[in-house]
Amino acid sequence: MSTLIEVKVPDIGDFKDIPVVELLVKVGDTVNAEDPLVMLESDKATVEVPSPAAGRIAKLSVKVGDKVSKDSLLLMLEADAAPAAGREQAQPAPSAAAPVPAMPSAPPPTPAPAAVAQAPAVPPTAVVRAEPAPLVESNATGVHASPSVRHFARELGVDLSRVNGSGPRSRVLREDVQAYVKSTLARSAGSGSMPGFSFPPLPQVDFSKFGPIESQPLSRIKKLAGGHLHRNWVSIPHVTQHGEADITELESFRKGQSEAAQKQGARLTLVAFLIKAVAATLKQYPNFNATLAADGEQLILKHYFNIGVAVDTPPGLVVPVLREVDKKGLLDLAKELGETSARMREGKISPTDLQGGCFSISSLGGIGGTFFTPIINAPEVAILGVGRAALKPVWNGKKFVPRLMLPLSLSYDHRVIDGAQGARFISFLADALADVRQLAL
Repeated sequence: MSTLIEVKVPDIGDFKDIPVVELLVKVGDTVNAEDPLVMLESDKATVEVPSPAAGRIAKLSVKVGDKVSKDSLLLMLEADAAPAAGREQAQPAPSAAAPVPAMPSAPPPTPAPAAVAQAPAVPPTAVVRAEPAPLVESNATGVHASPSVRHFARELGVDLSRVNGSGPRSRVLREDVQAYVKSTLARSAGSGSMPGFSFPPLPQVDFSKFGPIESQPLSRIKKLAGGHLHRNWVSIPHVTQHGEADITELESFRKGQSEAAQKQGARLTLVAFLIKAVAATLKQYPNFNATLAADGEQLILKHYFNIGVAVDTPPGLVVPVLREVDKKGLLDLAKELGETSARMREGKISPTDLQGGCFSISSLGGIGGTFFTPIINAPEVAILGVGRAALKPVWNGKKFVPRLMLPLSLSYDHRVIDGAQGARFISFLADALADVRQLAL
């Protein structure tokens, strides 16, 4: 004997027209009570509709993409027996007109017919409207957990699809969530990675199927820098402010002093002027000369001015730090920058060369390009990117005149610096570069 049960959408609150995102069974499948049958998706969560009884799927009334509401028919379940809630409704009362078999005078070989005769027959295909089972919410396909455990996981920021359940039918318990958090923190402490950042693995592709390839190992510098750049990019909310500085007069002055600088063993480049201008701007806007504390609740302001300058070397990019640049003149900075860059390109790099920076400058003007998005060199909170200067027509109030304009790209940590501060910083820096006399103050 079997009983057909109508499986409908349980009470899901005030939601209507919720899409069916996945059918977890097909016609002919055998299921147990509480097995998930259909996956729905509201605007707050993905939810499962469980089976009210054990049995076989007789008919599917919906398909993926259909919209359903409370009491919408999902499927027909051919159950082994009617659920307790609907059993009285499924069994009709005895009819007075129904013939009752007479009891034999002698016991039959087997008592089965007598037992059947004593109970009213159940129609083979009686349709039962089962009371909907409680809805099980899930934030991922196949995850079973109570509402209290889901709330606990949300408070900790845990994705339940990553937690192995130890309860019945792999149900996730509170202890499972706690164990997952402990193991994640332990792995993070050992590997240096940050909890909260988990990405699917990149696809493994055999590129040789498409043509000839060559494999080259990354340099040690690039491998070390790659990890830092990745960490900084995903952990710091970057904002990049773009602007231009009129360096017409600055460039004229630099070229005029070039010969005198060479006699003193220095090559006076634009970067030396940038270092001085950045130091002056950092004094005006101290939040850029700072580090956000590890707890995210304090800003550590620095009262020294050490500037890192990106240097292009054969093995890769390195950022040596020039110290106390506010106390040094342009020629001193130019000489130190030249000597430091030469050591970097020769591979004579010590750990102290790369430590203690407050702010970094990445100048690509010698190569080309205009604006770009430099990645912040943590624990710093900002970095300046510089492109190649170009002559542009600039309106002076009466006419357009040719001016040498320098592209500036300022990336900053939006947790520390807002857009207005970023705009003021780059505006002040552009003014300082436009009037070289300010750098002597």
